[in-house]
Amino acid sequence: MPERPGVVVVNTTPIIALATATGSLDALKHLYGRVVVPEAVRREVLAGGVAAPGVAAFNLAGWLEVEDALSPLPPYLANSLDLGEAAVIQTALERGIALVCIDETVGRRVARLSGLNVTGSIGVLLKARQQGFAVDIPSALARMREQGIWLSDVVVRFALEQAALLETR
Repeated sequence: MPERPGVVVVNTTPIIALATATGSLDALKHLYGRVVVPEAVRREVLAGGVAAPGVAAFNLAGWLEVEDALSPLPPYLANSLDLGEAAVIQTALERGIALVCIDETVGRRVARLSGLNVTGSIGVLLKARQQGFAVDIPSALARMREQGIWLSDVVVRFALEQAALLETR
């Protein structure tokens, strides 16, 4: 496997979505040299108990780097986002990490306004597939929807179109 460059800070929903889609968080490991999870996100993932979606995969991913924020959340993050999203953005900014993985629209917007690059669970799946990670995108999307992960029809259509393009290469 080639060197996995880059670092990403990951939010709760992508962790749950990726675990649901593929049964593990290995797509993140395949793509990035470091995967940082703020402590607030760890607490959100584990809050549902051991049977909650994503918990088993999270617990098995010993390579995840769980980190506490260095300082209290600034009001603009604390008042506009949930705790996990705010912690992802703050962790990235404090540690000079350029990329965050957030699925929610408002969190993605605030991250971009904060100068960060943004990906989401679908982007991770597509990029991982492009780089040789074995994932069937249509099946992954179906599993996500079956588990109650909301994906707009536009996002699903885009993902399926991109997956079809990958298959023709």
